Amino acid sequence: MGNDSRDIIGVHNSNYLTLLKACLCLEHFGSLISEKMKVATEGCNLLFITSCLLLISGFGVHSLSYDYSVTTKCLAEARRAQCGGGLIVNPGFDHSIRGWTVFGKGAIKEGISKEGNRFIVAHNRTQPLDSFSQKVQLQKGMLYTFSAWFQVSEGSDTVSVIFKTKGSELVRGGEVIAKHGCWTLLKGGIAANFSSTVEIVFESKNSTVEIWADNVSLQPFTKKQWRSLQDASIERVRKRKVRFQITHVNETALKGATVMAKPVKLNFPFGCGMNHYILTNKDYQRWFVSRFKFTTFTNEMKWYSTEKKQGEENYTISDAMMKFTKEHGISVRGHNIFWDDPKYQPEWVKTLSPEDLTEAAAKRMESVVSRYKGELIAWDVMNENLHFHFYEDKLGENASAEAYATAFKLDPETKMFLNEYNTIEYSGDEAANPAKYMKKLKEILSFSGTAGMSAAIGLQGHFASGQPNLAYMRSAIDLLATTGLPIWLTEVSVDPQPSQAEYLEEVLREAYSHPAVEGIIMFSGPAQAGFNATTLADENFKNTPAGDVVDKLIHEWGSGPNIATADHRGFVDISLHNGEYDVIVTHPLIHSPITFNLSVKKDFSLETIHVKMHA
Repeated sequence: MGNDSRDIIGVHNSNYLTLLKACLCLEHFGSLISEKMKVATEGCNLLFITSCLLLISGFGVHSLSYDYSVTTKCLAEARRAQCGGGLIVNPGFDHSIRGWTVFGKGAIKEGISKEGNRFIVAHNRTQPLDSFSQKVQLQKGMLYTFSAWFQVSEGSDTVSVIFKTKGSELVRGGEVIAKHGCWTLLKGGIAANFSSTVEIVFESKNSTVEIWADNVSLQPFTKKQWRSLQDASIERVRKRKVRFQITHVNETALKGATVMAKPVKLNFPFGCGMNHYILTNKDYQRWFVSRFKFTTFTNEMKWYSTEKKQGEENYTISDAMMKFTKEHGISVRGHNIFWDDPKYQPEWVKTLSPEDLTEAAAKRMESVVSRYKGELIAWDVMNENLHFHFYEDKLGENASAEAYATAFKLDPETKMFLNEYNTIEYSGDEAANPAKYMKKLKEILSFSGTAGMSAAIGLQGHFASGQPNLAYMRSAIDLLATTGLPIWLTEVSVDPQPSQAEYLEEVLREAYSHPAVEGIIMFSGPAQAGFNATTLADENFKNTPAGDVVDKLIHEWGSGPNIATADHRGFVDISLHNGEYDVIVTHPLIHSPITFNLSVKKDFSLETIHVKMHA
């Protein structure tokens, strides 16, 4: 979040000891007065040290913040530990390697750079997990952000942080491609679904290289603190303060004047998946249209829906759905041109020879993209391209890049998405981690035919049971944001469970509050339309708890009118979400209201809008 946000939160009961430990880590081995720790507040509020001292003194106050920025550059010197290391003892190795132990069968030692900087080295490794470790106490329900800087002794390799529980479960918390000769930042985290001691360890599958680390941090957050940081980010990124001054034409202040700002169009796309039941179910139509202006057809544009038999194309359903969305001002994401999963090809496609597949794929591309050219806000070109490689296996390693190039040529004004799952929702899926995602995206964008293409990042967001790992989700989006490309959550869902509604709200808030996220589409809906995973309304279109959450957020994020009353000076201050508004100004003693349009954008500055009313 940077150093502008100051969130002072009281510490209560069971959280006290955990947060006290985080503060005590700052003075462990005298680190409060060490050179590294004097300014080791990167990613933290400068009040943290002061507040920790207050906490240690018994005042029970502390300060936390979050830095959304991340660098993907490999630096000559590691930057300082975020939050002073948080719970980590001796995070910057100012005191050699005290507080750290060997994990596995290798050995550890202190390393010192030519400039005199100290770090830790895992050497004589024979297994991927041979490294260094430190034990920390996690508390159930809390979120922990992790960061550290890594090198390897030669070449490059993926280094992972892993949390080993008492039951020997290995929970991945993030990965980075570390190189020799410079330091690379790993940013990740863990959501504690248990209260237990865990051992923080590190993995490099190339056991012939040494793992070097410096400036390690593990920072705890209660859910209340995390929510406070989200709210602060929303205020800064999604909203702008607008001031009105209401007077008579003679400049006399009109105390008690009412300003109502009614949203006409909000700038943040928040939508929901849609299926063919919308064509025949009036209740479904009313339910959808009253809530959403953005959608993705869940199946109806896919190849297996439009050409079940070779040569027999049928766009009747998708065309009808496009007609419905146009009539109601709903924008549509195109999903999808191809799906790289072998299981989801049309049956007749699975047995085609490479030559015949090339011809069929070219026909499919020309057919669907040309048909909806200029009518969609996005195309998922090669769906789930990190997990699967049906087309690459059949047509060669450039098959995906060629598909993007062709789609771009056919529909040059539409954003082309790389749409993938488990990049933000599951840290254990190595195939689609943020580093792998960015590598694949780079391959596509470096292909000659994609120059100038408007590319975007699609993160599906299908969350399984259990507390969502928002710390990992945030760090993953932080990393992907370094591309500078638009990021959307494209298919958000949360598996059925007692806390489904709570977890859905947590995921949606996390996405909405992140500065790099530009849109959210849920894959959910009413039971009558067959949505049985994340169901928002029952068979009678009565809201489920998840549906209540969605409606609450729709209203909270700006759909309802904003009403405020002028003070004795005639001033009215309103915080408005970015978007277009119809503003109506009234006063009990003035019969004719004043109406005008207002556009609130990211670059909107707080200038007083002077409204003069005639008696």
